[in-house]
Amino acid sequence: MAQITVAEVLVLLKEHNLLLESQLSSSSHPFDQIAYNSKLVTDNCLFFCKGNFKSAYLDDARQNGATAYMSEKTYQNAGIPGIIVKNIQKAMSLVSAAFFGFPQDQLPTIAYTGTKGKTTSAYFTKAILDQTYQRKVALSSTINTVVGLKPEDVVKSNLTTPESLDLFTMMRKAADNGMSHLVMEVSSQAYKKNRVYGLHYDVGVFLNISPDHIGRNEHPTFADYLHCKEQLLVNSDVCVLNADGTHLTDIFYTAKATTQPENIFIYGRAGQNQETEFPVDVEYRSLKDSLTENQIQVTARTAKAKQLNIDGVYRIGIPGDYNEGNAVAAAITSALMGAKPTEIAYGLANTTVPGRMEIYQTHDHGTIYVDYAHNYGSLHSVLDFLKKQAPNGKVTVITGSTGDKGIDRREGLGKAINEAADQAYLTTDDPATEDPQQIAKEIAAHIDTSKVATTYIPDRKQAITKAVSESQKGDLVVVAGKGHDQYQKINGKNVPYEGDAAIVKNLVKGL
Repeated sequence: MAQITVAEVLVLLKEHNLLLESQLSSSSHPFDQIAYNSKLVTDNCLFFCKGNFKSAYLDDARQNGATAYMSEKTYQNAGIPGIIVKNIQKAMSLVSAAFFGFPQDQLPTIAYTGTKGKTTSAYFTKAILDQTYQRKVALSSTINTVVGLKPEDVVKSNLTTPESLDLFTMMRKAADNGMSHLVMEVSSQAYKKNRVYGLHYDVGVFLNISPDHIGRNEHPTFADYLHCKEQLLVNSDVCVLNADGTHLTDIFYTAKATTQPENIFIYGRAGQNQETEFPVDVEYRSLKDSLTENQIQVTARTAKAKQLNIDGVYRIGIPGDYNEGNAVAAAITSALMGAKPTEIAYGLANTTVPGRMEIYQTHDHGTIYVDYAHNYGSLHSVLDFLKKQAPNGKVTVITGSTGDKGIDRREGLGKAINEAADQAYLTTDDPATEDPQQIAKEIAAHIDTSKVATTYIPDRKQAITKAVSESQKGDLVVVAGKGHDQYQKINGKNVPYEGDAAIVKNLVKGL
């Protein structure tokens, strides 16, 4: 059973200069549980007071069995002693790792960050390494968390990168279940909020960056957003960088500050305007790029890249030219973890990602695509690709944007629609405490409505139904944003929702 003593906690906190005061009299006292949710507290628990905390939570925790608390401030009438720290998020991450026996030491880890492509890249990588390591590859992604081979070991994720305590709980389960590796997505918020403080990765991948998550409750500036994402490279043994993205100079020198040059791999598309200061180690070119076929050629350009043994032609199971770079990143990281070319080829050709470019064909209506695209970069990539594939068909988009976060996304969504769509239905997408119609107006402000027919339909299912049923043969309909999500976040509640994919699937059956 997992356990940690007061002495062990205090040593950790002192090592990281986080301890302000300990009110506990016995250093040998062991904690049998750690928790930050008072409802989950059981006997002899160390309770973390974090986030938008209320003293009532501490009362609940004490009544449920907490014997001490950790906080950035003292609660005078807590009834139990406290450990006072400078930063509760950092402290919780360190203590969680120790409590669960440092499971990261048993799980070689590949970590992805980027504004877009994290989930697809992670799924590509898992599909490849599942061939190499008999499916014993754990996953922490925006969509699912996988800690074992049984059905109950696959659960829906709540956050791209979970709270540190939840992350180390997951890693402990994965290690105990005999999983050999971990592939995970790491968001900028994970660093902003110290959810991965103290965690180190075997391989860290920086896919790309474009303005996103900037606004109230998130990153105050783009510079802050970039800085947080770059922390993944500072905490990785081997760094893999995409030369096709922006800010490569900044990203490269961040990696170089803590990583030897021979452990930095740069990949890029042949003929792109890559920053020539840095030679590309792995180059790829598109051979086939259609709605049904996606094939690339990968060529190593440097001696260290040739050692990866990944040169060859690969078929990619997910359409979209923007997925080609994700596939190359997965090929490089998997090779670093021991995957053979045949395993890489099989994994790339047979990857499926729930809610990523899911295609639904109809007989007399358009082709329907369900995709999680929720910002300018991802929606622009999807629409631009589809418009090129069917220049004579009408492209219709159904989308909305989240409330209380990602405020800058609204402008980006509007611009992406304006660039490549013929028709848009703006609707509800996790509005939280905001008015979805006001969110739609902010998106529409960046659409030329004389060029793109734009309609607001608050009920998401109605919007999807109208768009699909009115589409004609040769048209393309993109349902963007929610994929398989089975709830809408409205005023602090998770309101049940069928999910975009389920709605489209049933509509297509009816048609």
